Amino acid sequence: MTVEMHAGLASEGGSKLKMLISYVDNLPTGDEQGLFYALDLGGTNFRVIRVQLGGKEKRVVKQEFDEVSIPPNLMTGTSEALFDFIAEALAKFVATEGEGFHPAPGRQRELGFTFSFPVWQTSIASGTLIRWTKGFNIEDAVEQDVVGELTKSVEKIGLDMRVTALVNDTIGTLAGGRYHNQDVIAAVILGTGTNAAYVERAHAIPKWHGLLPKSGEMVINMEW
Repeated sequence: MTVEMHAGLASEGGSKLKMLISYVDNLPTGDEQGLFYALDLGGTNFRVIRVQLGGKEKRVVKQEFDEVSIPPNLMTGTSEALFDFIAEALAKFVATEGEGFHPAPGRQRELGFTFSFPVWQTSIASGTLIRWTKGFNIEDAVEQDVVGELTKSVEKIGLDMRVTALVNDTIGTLAGGRYHNQDVIAAVILGTGTNAAYVERAHAIPKWHGLLPKSGEMVINMEW
């Protein structure tokens, strides 16, 4: 396993483990404040969540979520149909924003997008779909930027929201763990499939060609 991990960090396609660079070089500290939305798509249902964070003292002030099942025909239809359906559900959820949730004046709502399928990440907020799993098979979405596809649908209905981060579920879990405990360095998913993400030293990733992040760290999605 260790040999495969090193090989995957050294070069693309050099290992059975993809060791994908997530572009996440900072994890939550617990000081975060404000209203944040999240969309979690990873199976036959997707979840939309909103949370009001109150910094070190208040932590999670309030949170609400909704779960929506995806009609089976949309799992094998077109990219546009799937993302239009998701954007509509997101808009309905935003419309129910009530007491205790305060978007910052003049600021666009921010959305974290958890997309639990193999993605070739190209920046913190963009990534190309490598292939579908878990019963999805939408051919025209493969090799497309999934954030771009969602953004088109969101703009079409005039929803004032932008995707600020694209992560998979292991990285979301890692961020959640770190929010509550600063010693957390790894997360494992045991579900329909299994996967892990962990915090690596940035200089230990030979295939990383960008500037080294200030934090000196980079979260790796192993895709094991």
